[in-house]
Amino acid sequence: MKYTNANNILPEKLIVEIQKYVQGETLYIPKQENAYKKWGTSSGGRKILDRRNDAIKAAFAKGSTIQGLAKEYHLSPETIKKIVYAHKNKE
Repeated sequence: MKYTNANNILPEKLIVEIQKYVQGETLYIPKQENAYKKWGTSSGGRKILDRRNDAIKAAFAKGSTIQGLAKEYHLSPETIKKIVYAHKNKE
């Protein structure tokens, strides 16, 4: 998290108003909800995991076992179960 001095970016009137509630402390101001991105959307990590999970689901549907998929993908059997039995909630 990046630290920014309020004196450098906020109008004096706003700083005076904020000081009624907090003084000399670090204050976290969250992003607006519509500015949030899901994990991995910027880096591409989410797409890689989605492709892997789709491949695991397809292999399971074709008859691969939980244990076999766990070995093949270097994941625990519990993780494979979560992947193959999860409901797909794409937005």
